[in-house]
Amino acid sequence: MKKIILPLLMLLLVSIVNEVQSQDDMSIAKGLGLYVFPSNDQDSDQQEMDEYKCYKWAKEQTGVDPINPPEVQAAQVDRSVDGTAVKGAAVGAAGGAAIGAIAGDAGKGAAIGAVVGGVRGRRAKVVGDEREQQANNQAAAATEKELMANFNKAFSACMEGKGYTVK
Repeated sequence: MKKIILPLLMLLLVSIVNEVQSQDDMSIAKGLGLYVFPSNDQDSDQQEMDEYKCYKWAKEQTGVDPINPPEVQAAQVDRSVDGTAVKGAAVGAAGGAAIGAIAGDAGKGAAIGAVVGGVRGRRAKVVGDEREQQANNQAAAATEKELMANFNKAFSACMEGKGYTVK
């Protein structure tokens, strides 16, 4: 039993040390996906302080906090019935009546055309609504990305002003 406990304790200790080291390696700039080089030989404590100050300044300038990123809501499409099926049915009935007249029964042709036209009109609305919603979702994602890019620009400008090279 003792032979098993000792290796388990060692493994636990090693994993705790690794976790602490990985947290020490994480800086604000790395979290933002930026590389910062201390051009004026600033030490790591000074860089950490400057990153914090620039984070705070960029947050004030842009209104964006990457720790709590803004969620831009996509506009929701109105999926309610709007008469598209009725319009499609009318067009279908007219076409069906014309074809039915040639075939000898305009009434039957109109009825069949109305059903087919109604279904087509409804499908066209559903497809159109889906495309519009997809475009709205893409626009919202692009806006979120732009907000974060603006924050990174502000943070980088501040760090460069403090004598760092930022890429």
